[in-house]
Amino acid sequence: MSQRLDVSEFLTGYLAEAEEHLAIARSCLTTIHAAIQRSELSPKSVRELFRSIHTLKGLSSMVGAEPIVQLTHEMETLLRAATKAGGDLPAGAIDIVVASLGAIEERISQVAKREPLTAAPKALLDALGELQFEGRPPSQKGTLDLDDETLAKLSAGEREELLQGLGGGRRAVRVEFVPSQKLSSEGFNITKVRSELTKLGDLVKVLPRSIPGAAGNPAQVAFVLLLVTSADDDAIAAACATTPEEVRAIASSIVPLPAASSVAMEATNDASGDDLERSPRQGDVLRVEVKRLDEALDGLSSLVVSRWRIERAVWKLDEEHANTRELKNLLLENGRQLRDLRAAIMRARMVPVSELLERTPLLVRGLARSSNKLVRLTIEAGTSELDKSVVDRLFPVIVHLLRNAVDHALETPEGRKAAGKPEEGNIRVTCRTQSATQLALVISDDGRGVDAARVAARAKSEMPRTDAELLALITRSGLSTLDKATHTSGRGLGMDIVKRVVEAELGGELTMQTERGKGTTFTLLVPLSVTIFDVFSFSAGGNTYVVPVSTVEDLIEVSSRSIVLAPNPSADGNAVRLLRHRGQTLPLYRVDALLGLKSSPAPTPKAIIVRRDTQSFAFEVDHMLGQKEVVVRPLRDPLVRVRGISGSTDLGDGEPTLVLDLPSLLYRPTLQGLAS
Repeated sequence: MSQRLDVSEFLTGYLAEAEEHLAIARSCLTTIHAAIQRSELSPKSVRELFRSIHTLKGLSSMVGAEPIVQLTHEMETLLRAATKAGGDLPAGAIDIVVASLGAIEERISQVAKREPLTAAPKALLDALGELQFEGRPPSQKGTLDLDDETLAKLSAGEREELLQGLGGGRRAVRVEFVPSQKLSSEGFNITKVRSELTKLGDLVKVLPRSIPGAAGNPAQVAFVLLLVTSADDDAIAAACATTPEEVRAIASSIVPLPAASSVAMEATNDASGDDLERSPRQGDVLRVEVKRLDEALDGLSSLVVSRWRIERAVWKLDEEHANTRELKNLLLENGRQLRDLRAAIMRARMVPVSELLERTPLLVRGLARSSNKLVRLTIEAGTSELDKSVVDRLFPVIVHLLRNAVDHALETPEGRKAAGKPEEGNIRVTCRTQSATQLALVISDDGRGVDAARVAARAKSEMPRTDAELLALITRSGLSTLDKATHTSGRGLGMDIVKRVVEAELGGELTMQTERGKGTTFTLLVPLSVTIFDVFSFSAGGNTYVVPVSTVEDLIEVSSRSIVLAPNPSADGNAVRLLRHRGQTLPLYRVDALLGLKSSPAPTPKAIIVRRDTQSFAFEVDHMLGQKEVVVRPLRDPLVRVRGISGSTDLGDGEPTLVLDLPSLLYRPTLQGLAS
């Protein structure tokens, strides 16, 4: 009875490195596509794409992800031939490679979720095979001196690759790496071994195998590595932490092919250092799971809360006339240290915006082809960075806006020509750091602009007078201006999601400028982080709440002279109160009433002025308590999520304090007895 092989301990590293190689592949494909549009070749990008796919194949083989191995092998064979042809790809290759990358991403996602892997799509495998039919090198004749179990796990293409790689002093070898605690303490693991061997030649296959455990112990994992190389046995053995005697040649009975048919990629073929096999893990880089950074941030939050408690204790000592000068100096120093620690953790959580946007060129390309439009996408990401949590929430928003730009905004080539425009439409994505805490992301197009009359008719509303009013209409839930749904648009989903994510979830701002026949520009002003906020704290109905500073337009004191009653009562028969403020009359709401709490107005209440879309609102509270920097924990569980409440924090008293989205409180049922 065979013992089960468990490679789960290697999955975390596999997933991280696989994502890096997918990112490299997408970037290379974007460069190759741009070169094709200019009727140029991009041999360097084709070579880099080949290396990433080749490495991804080896990684996937290591964890037994055979559907991914099949796809990457066919892609690798195509790209190997394209590299030999100087970077020239067959017609239609880009579309099929993009589809293959999508299929690989789906299966990597299944690996991450520990789900059974879907078989590699036969249509894709066949399409890749047909593309490379003319460019395939003739099959090498010969046999491989390998055990039956290993031979059975090699595809026909991999056997051929081992044989074709021979020549010019190169040979095919088999070597085994057996992980151990001792080797791990010395820095030797399968990832390091793979990296070292790829410097010595072409790593064709990495096969995990089970070594039976003794006396009831679990089976041990070992790795069989098949390599085409010109390195000697000593170098190979050193890379695998084994002895030269364990390095075994595996090819025999070779019938040589003409030299011109060889497609082996050797470093000697090109003197450029860019041609050498590279790992994305160059330099002093350490991968860290996001959840570990979240844990560090939680620890920082606890330290901040503890500091506030110490401050309260010092205040009490002050009231008792104790000498607290030294304690206060220590608190000041501790505050600086906590700010430095927070900055360090936040820097570790930040990712370049360019990584957020790297998938969009291929996305726009697919949308353009499906809608029969010519589209040029320009991205100017600069060096801006965002918190990983913001990036994860923002990407679907960008997808919606780009999809709308292609489907709704840009005209067909014929329509653009009739309008006196170039046949190719333009979409531009730019981003810039707006302030120390905010980033502006701008998505613009030179399409037809938003038809306000059509939108008003669809929404059964009055004609909007400003762009802000028009934006309020198109972000209504369920609204679509398409008469017929397509496979990408027209189902009444999209802009309302954009608004909800940008404003409600991220606490940012969404604006739009549009001109008929000229184009439309959306500007998203989002926080660099949604984890740490500057907030105003206040009391209402006997409880303490906070509101992000970025959402507040003004803070004022409410006097009886500034309040007027509307002539028409509200639906419940109560008078509607209005507040005079800077020449405007704003609706005034009590926060405790909106939360269903008993109201006991303070002698000198305060008002928080908040603007949402084109309307400003005033929210009356009992007392303003001050401004603080807090760590916010979002409410992710759908059972406890309530509209108008975006998260919770701790102000140092050990009790959770709710973070309010004040305008959203106006659009939900009142919850009786909701407390902080």
